[in-house]
Amino acid sequence: MSDDKNKKLQELLNDIERMNRADDADGENDAVADEAKPSEPEFLTEEQNVFVGEDDSRIRVVPMIPLRGLSIFPYMVLHFDIGREKSISALEKAMVRNQMIFLVAQRDADTDLPTKEDFYSIGTIAKIKQMLKLPGDAIRVLVEGISRGMVDKMVFEVPYFKCAVREIKEIEYEEIPNRTTALMRSTLSRFEEYLRLSPKVSQDIFPSVASVEQPGRLADVITSHLDIKPEDKQSILEAFDPDKRLETLNEILTKEIDILQIEHDINSKVRVQINKSQREYYLREQLRAIQEELGQGDIIEDEIEDWLNKLEELNLPEKISEKIEKEIKRLMKIQSSSAEGGVIRTYIEWIFALPWNNYTMAETDLTGSETILNEDHYGLEKVKERIVEYLAVMKLSEGLKGPILCLVGPPGTGKTSVARSIARATGREFVRMSLGGVRDEAEIRGHRRTYIGAIPGRVISAIKEGGTMDPVFLFDEIDKIGNDFRGDPASALLEVLDPEQNKEFTDHYLEIPFDLSKVMFITTANTVDTIPRPLLDRMEVIAVPGYTEEEKLKIAEQYLIPKKLKEHGLKPENLHISEKTTRDVINYYTRESGVRNLEREIANICRKTARRVVEKNIANSRVTPANLGKYLGKKRFRYDVIEDETQVGVTTGMAWTAVGGTTLSIETTVLPGTGQLVLTGQLGDVMKESARAGVSYIRSIGKRLGIKADFYKDDDLHIHIPEGATPKDGPSAGVTMCCAMISALTGVPARQDVAMTGEITLRGKVLPVGGVREKVLAAHRAGIHKILLPADNERDIDEIPANVRRGLEFVLSKDANEALPHVLTRAVKPARAAAGKTKEKPGGAEPLQC
Repeated sequence: MSDDKNKKLQELLNDIERMNRADDADGENDAVADEAKPSEPEFLTEEQNVFVGEDDSRIRVVPMIPLRGLSIFPYMVLHFDIGREKSISALEKAMVRNQMIFLVAQRDADTDLPTKEDFYSIGTIAKIKQMLKLPGDAIRVLVEGISRGMVDKMVFEVPYFKCAVREIKEIEYEEIPNRTTALMRSTLSRFEEYLRLSPKVSQDIFPSVASVEQPGRLADVITSHLDIKPEDKQSILEAFDPDKRLETLNEILTKEIDILQIEHDINSKVRVQINKSQREYYLREQLRAIQEELGQGDIIEDEIEDWLNKLEELNLPEKISEKIEKEIKRLMKIQSSSAEGGVIRTYIEWIFALPWNNYTMAETDLTGSETILNEDHYGLEKVKERIVEYLAVMKLSEGLKGPILCLVGPPGTGKTSVARSIARATGREFVRMSLGGVRDEAEIRGHRRTYIGAIPGRVISAIKEGGTMDPVFLFDEIDKIGNDFRGDPASALLEVLDPEQNKEFTDHYLEIPFDLSKVMFITTANTVDTIPRPLLDRMEVIAVPGYTEEEKLKIAEQYLIPKKLKEHGLKPENLHISEKTTRDVINYYTRESGVRNLEREIANICRKTARRVVEKNIANSRVTPANLGKYLGKKRFRYDVIEDETQVGVTTGMAWTAVGGTTLSIETTVLPGTGQLVLTGQLGDVMKESARAGVSYIRSIGKRLGIKADFYKDDDLHIHIPEGATPKDGPSAGVTMCCAMISALTGVPARQDVAMTGEITLRGKVLPVGGVREKVLAAHRAGIHKILLPADNERDIDEIPANVRRGLEFVLSKDANEALPHVLTRAVKPARAAAGKTKEKPGGAEPLQC
């Protein structure tokens, strides 16, 4: 008999499925579907779609609506809004038939298109009491819960949900057991306490709730008034046994009462202080009270948990991890609003902001890198060659430590821009720190956390900004670093720039070692003289020499003029500057080794041209040597003017300055006096000593040069180097001053188109000097044709550009005797000695034959 009943049930469900599919057709197909609809079974109630299951339970075939964040209980009347297409279709079908519908809660309220796996199987069979269409295609529905139901089978899901629901009968007692009675009283007592503590539910509902006699219905009514999670309400709905339902409800009420009691205590603590300050103070106190109750609060716990997870992911060395973890755990025990809590929080945030284990994964392309360097800079071949060599070694050796390069040269020669090009060529990030005027050691190493407002040093800050562990790091103007009572920054840089130590660089603020060994450090300086020797010893010095006139011309034509035209909104056809004009700008309006002032003068021309374009609508301007003065004014310098006539006691020397080389006109005159040596022109001590050495040498060979033996007693020598406002020092003018004094004492004129440099000894030896390239370039600009150099400086001639060497004659001399024939215009005659008293002076030689 049971098998026959199951067979009939299955046939019935199949017929219902076919019937509803035909019934849901749209448009004109509805009429056709109605004609093809099979006849309903005889035992199916036409109005209710209800039949009896094999366990004598009632099964209803009704539309279903999934609810989001809402649960409906039997005997409960409430309204809700629906707007999803499936839900509206289900509602319309239910209204057409018998107004019965099955309401079930979704597992996840965020699911917009649920399937049968997205909602619970137990819900409530409800009757639709009223529906009202709202603006925006939404519908408000008023329903009344009838009984619990369980989905027995899903009939179909499209165009709406329709299912066979097994009705769950409610257990009703004629005589309630004692245990159930005790559960009911306990539940009512806890519900009364809940109403007392909860501000969201009125206590006036308690009498009506207490009047419910059946335990199951009591549990449902109480649950419908609770502000609890949908999951908790669903657990009540799924409890069919009244006792089990009351026990579950008791547990939920107990938990909610505890939470409400804590909230009440927090509000009580805050309410005591509410009249002492404004609303902002109240909110802060409330937050503090919450943190006291919850042990610093869930937000801080989540943040600390997030930090610990990040620390584990970083995979740092054990000692560093222990130090950071210790600070994180300290924060858990301290009030976050306290001063110490803020210090620890800032420290931890700094730690996790650093780019631990983040390296640049750029491929090393030598050809591409060399192309980038050539695009950005003209000349500087030695610098480019050294960079390409480093890249080649880096490609072959993964363990190569970052080099420390020191680019030394005059201002405006492109040292800083070379560093940027290196970063671009190597594919690394570029960070820069200017050391000019830095006097505090804390600028490098940071401040200790005991100081208020302490932060890491600028080295660590720059690494953080770069975002990688291996950027190109530029220390600009390292020769201008200072020191005072706050410490010596240069000493702090020793650890940073030492490849053997910077692997564990320790900042005073971080107090943990940080690896700087992969950083490519580059420093710039105008001179190495002011760089401390221990610091200089850690760097590879690369000279960035001044540019020749030809190099400046190429830089102006290829880089500066196009750049300034673009910056000033001019097109190439708006302004034409000839090559001769550019040379005149270089020679008569700038005096520098670099191109910084040249760039300013070109910008000046562009500004005046832009004004002509705007005011006079002149679209094409040509700047020539003839009209250059209209743009830049009168000429400021004279490079090519060399006095053609020879003069007694006047020689031409060469000097090195921070802005490149220059020529010096050394003037000497002999005056009657007491043998004094007068030196003027702001000469330094070393230069004065060179002049005295020259006088002693002249006294030793004076007889053969025709100089009277007692000149140092009866005559005063006055040496003056013009441009007296400019300080001068160094030994390289020794031979020049010696030749000038010999010219003055012998009365033989000296040639002005011969320039010389070299240190002189008491024996007349000419010692090598530095800065030969810059000095020779300055002499070439000044129109000098012959250069006298110390013999040991022969190796420096190769550093001079070929086009400059072709226009000069170089004479190498080992002592001053070899220089005199090239400087003096004629030979000097030796003085006649008394008969029988001829005696050669020390260091003497054969009389010079010029």
